Amino acid sequence: MLIRQERPSDVPSIRAVTAAAFSGVAHAAPSVEADGAPGEATLVGWLRADPGWVPSLSLVAESGPADPEVVGHVVATRGQLAGRSALGLGPLSVHPAHQGRGVGAALMHAVLGAADALGEPVVVLLGEPALYSRFGFVAAGETGIESPDPAWGDYFQARTLSAWRPEYAGRFRYAAPFDRL
Repeated sequence: MLIRQERPSDVPSIRAVTAAAFSGVAHAAPSVEADGAPGEATLVGWLRADPGWVPSLSLVAESGPADPEVVGHVVATRGQLAGRSALGLGPLSVHPAHQGRGVGAALMHAVLGAADALGEPVVVLLGEPALYSRFGFVAAGETGIESPDPAWGDYFQARTLSAWRPEYAGRFRYAAPFDRL
């Protein structure tokens, strides 16, 4: 498996992987397109057109070298944290046929390392605490970061990076396309 930055030719594969990963998932965003794909599949396209898009933080997992195909994708985009730039992660997608093989973990480690190398202070996400705690995520409130929706509780999580300073704490706002779901 190879983790690399997405290429323009990957866009259809990323949409297909994201749609497959979120199809039938109880917490998936409702479809906003005629094809019935989960909202997360459309969201990635909207994020590409947003000023918060960070090309170097849109990563794909590509299967073996013999017949490479995109089997996973993760993206982190710029949001706002108390007037500063901060990263919101998601969606993270792994094709169901490749889940449970470490693809998602490899994507998470790669995107967190890339974000840290770029000097970003923090990455936030909305997800299952038991899953993301193994990557160093904690309930965002523990870092002083307020969720866009208080009802999210401990599912809104943060992973501070090397550039983090406690004075960066405050209310987080995702890139605008998230508000369209």
